[in-house]
Formats: sequence, C-alpha cells, structure tokens
Amino acid sequence: MSININYMHLHISSNRLISDIQKEFNSAFPFLKLEFFNNRSFSRSNFSVSQLIPANKKIGDSQLAILDAEMEISEDMKVIDLEKMFKDKFKLAVQVFRKSGNLWLETTMTDNWTLLQQNNHGRELSTEKGNSDAVDDYDLSRDADH
Repeated sequence: MSININYMHLHISSNRLISDIQKEFNSAFPFLKLEFFNNRSFSRSNFSVSQLIPANKKIGDSQLAILDAEMEISEDMKVIDLEKMFKDKFKLAVQVFRKSGNLWLETTMTDNWTLLQQNNHGRELSTEKGNSDAVDDYDLSRDADH
C-alpha cells in the first residue's frame, strides 16, 4: 500500500482479508468505511446487513475468481465511481459508509460527492457529537420508502 495526499493504491487479491482492505482504505479516509456484500444483483435496494461479508473472510471467499490487481483511488473520485470500479473490475458489491457520530450511514443520497467531501463531512458530523467511544451501528434503511 502506498498513500500520498491525493492518491492511494489498494491491492486486491483473493487471499487478502476484507479487514486488511478496509484498514488500508480507512487509513486514507478515516471517516469512511468500505463494506463488502453478497449481493450479485448489485441493486442498491437489495443491500442488507444480512448480506455483509464478515471482515475476517478473505476477499476470494465471496467470489470464484478474483483478479490480483491494484486500484488507484483518488480523493477526488466520486463514491459512485469507486463502487462501480469494484463492481466492474472485481465483480464485488461494495458500499461506502460515512461516519456520523457512532452511526455508519450509507452514502446513497450523496454518491456524487467525492471521497474527500464525504470524509470531511464525516469528520464534521463525528467531531461535533463527541461519541467516538460509542458502539458502531449501521443505518441501511434510511433511504427506504416505507
């Protein structure tokens, strides 16, 4: 992994743990989180907590064949483009979540924001609340039409 101010290189291979990929991404964007899902339809309306792939699994456990490749991720990349890159290059269903206090929120309403904008907004939301020791929670249904 190499990181500088504007770019990071993320190595994806079948034998890497999801947690290792998440940690590398999080080191560049501390208020964002990548989550991997067992969702072959890639439909946003079908993502659920029950489909989360545990972080202790290898990336190859979710797919039959994963290419070994580097991803170049820039802070000016839009969330939707990052998620699409995982889908197109690796056939992986990935969602970016933004920290908001002790919640991790899907970025579906702001997918056209850059990773830098998302990370900065997460910093603003999380430092205002002062809840850094609270248990993390996910809100996967906030955009649902119920």
